[in-house]
Amino acid sequence: MGRSNTRFILSAFDRAHWPATDNRAEIAFAGRSNVGKSSCLNTLVGGSSVARVSKTPGRTQSINFFEVPRRGSNLLFADLPGYGYAKAPRSVTDKWDRMVGDYLSGRENLVLVVVLVDLRRDPTELDRRMVQWLDDAGRVGLLVLTKADKISKNKRLHRQMLICKGLGVSREASMLFSSQQKIGREELWLRIDEAARGLPEED
Repeated sequence: MGRSNTRFILSAFDRAHWPATDNRAEIAFAGRSNVGKSSCLNTLVGGSSVARVSKTPGRTQSINFFEVPRRGSNLLFADLPGYGYAKAPRSVTDKWDRMVGDYLSGRENLVLVVVLVDLRRDPTELDRRMVQWLDDAGRVGLLVLTKADKISKNKRLHRQMLICKGLGVSREASMLFSSQQKIGREELWLRIDEAARGLPEED
């Protein structure tokens, strides 16, 4: 799937800006600043600049929505602002809490939340908080452990088990991923397609 097939819709700073779902299944991507969310999105859709990749943590302060054609139907991808950037002022982090909390609890067609965590790093309290938010909101989550290519193959599964244990997530609800080597790309699409099929049909 090429760059031209995915369409940026808008950047939303509050509920009033959210695009209409039109019965499209929606998948959100969440994670710490610079965990690789934009790279993950670009890898999925086959483009290099669909989602802006920045080396400056905390750059994205809005929810960015994309329309993604997929097997005869359209999906909505929502790129959530990265969390955990230490230099962000309290006013910014409070706004993030309100915006993302409102989104997770109020978005009707949200069928899957992809939570990205760097496989090389131990999960933080903010990662645990995100997992808890999903549980409280009754959302289906998938833990995607990024930058798997940075760790030797014989250590990846051990790191995966440790992180899953630390977050209270089953191993079945997690997977390895690498934007550089395309590790996990097809599996992630399978998980997304499976979640999208669970969206109830319109009356």
